[in-house]
Amino acid sequence: MSAEIKNLNPPSVWEIFYDLTQIPRPSKMEHRAVVFAKEFGEKLGLKTYVDKTGNVIISKPASPGFENRQGVILQAHLDMVPQKNSDTEHDFENDPIDAYVDGDWVKARGTTLGSDNGMGIAAALAVLQDKNLKHGPIEVLLTVDEETGMTGAFQLERGLLDGKILVNLDSEDEGELYIGCAGGMDTSGKLRYLDEPIRADSSALELAIKGLKGGHSGLDIHLGRGNANILLCRFMFDVAEKFNLRLAGMDGGSLRNAIPREAFAIVTIPPEKKDDFLAAVKEYEDIYRTELGFVEPDLTFRASVTDRPLTIIDKESQDKLVRLVCGMPNGVIRMDPEMPGVTETSTNLAIVKTGDGEIDVQCLLRSSVDSAKISLGSSLQGVLELAGADVTHSGTYPGWKPNVDSTILVTMKSVYERDFGKIPDVKVIHAGLECGIIGDAYPGLDMISFGPTIRFPHSPDEKVHIESVQKFWDFLLRTLENIPVK
Repeated sequence: MSAEIKNLNPPSVWEIFYDLTQIPRPSKMEHRAVVFAKEFGEKLGLKTYVDKTGNVIISKPASPGFENRQGVILQAHLDMVPQKNSDTEHDFENDPIDAYVDGDWVKARGTTLGSDNGMGIAAALAVLQDKNLKHGPIEVLLTVDEETGMTGAFQLERGLLDGKILVNLDSEDEGELYIGCAGGMDTSGKLRYLDEPIRADSSALELAIKGLKGGHSGLDIHLGRGNANILLCRFMFDVAEKFNLRLAGMDGGSLRNAIPREAFAIVTIPPEKKDDFLAAVKEYEDIYRTELGFVEPDLTFRASVTDRPLTIIDKESQDKLVRLVCGMPNGVIRMDPEMPGVTETSTNLAIVKTGDGEIDVQCLLRSSVDSAKISLGSSLQGVLELAGADVTHSGTYPGWKPNVDSTILVTMKSVYERDFGKIPDVKVIHAGLECGIIGDAYPGLDMISFGPTIRFPHSPDEKVHIESVQKFWDFLLRTLENIPVK
């Protein structure tokens, strides 16, 4: 049961995190989390403000003797990614997350856990409620809609924050400090198709690619995981002519910032080809398992008989869709030449859906180099337009340029080495953090990001390492005690 996590250490953090698991808060629907945070601050008697976008700001005065320290902004985001396995019954708008302890980790049953960024929220609020901590002036900034557009950060009002140091609590490897991040952009294409009547003697089958790990389209893109959209279209590209395959509809992926774990298609074939077609599906499952078995041990590819659809997609549009997906760039485009092991530029072919006469293809591009991001967007636009798609670029957000001379970086490196016996790794993350956007609104902020160890965010395999949460909490407290004077 979820309540068992309240017994973990540190209890103040885990108790708040448990409360968050009981509050539905998918992106753009986190209003109940806004109310929770607002009431949390008000019950403590702290100055609490909710701006017109829904961002929550709670201010806590310095503890006695620390009034001369620089003000710190603890920042996290209120929304979570709503991903679930297809065989899991869960309504993210109404149901709580069923979190549980599994050895050294906390996980959720069949859904995302919400530790991204629930652990950051819990830590920030725990700082507010603890009356025994030593710290200078603190402001907690909790933003909305980070995962689907960083709306809260983009629309954050100017002049609300006084702090000079921003500590983002949205990183996912304990012992690492992040001083920069990639920027991003959404690229989508829409194609129109015509519905054609289905032949009366056709057999209908549902194709299903399932069991992939998926994951965060930035943090996990370099791991070489399978993309369900590409695997499904690859099969259809290879066998369509042999089996007179006609596509009635496709539904692959659900979130632009998650590597697609599942993809489905309804197809029709002549009934006399059914046995050979099923054998071909099995053959391609074996091929995919051979190619991806090391990273995708649970991959399945199945075909099952289904009700015949009323219509199919016209042949020309079907061919365009399948060839488009097979030809689209996907995955790591370039590694950072100056930082070994760090992805510089990538793209995630996240969503492919058909319906109401329209094919919708959505990608999320990331790069720490703005010009490379723009160039990649042009490449995707070229491929999409060759297929006849109308292309839009949206949701562009800037990267966060590293500052190796940052005062808070020097402080936190020193504290970590003193208290934990080693120097933390300093990195740039291939994911979108809100620091760059907030830094534009509040120029001159000294910024850094860190957090506990979280694995497989944006997927139902998401989990947070229990021991790392205690270490993350201790490090946060020691950092606040050692913030430089004004």
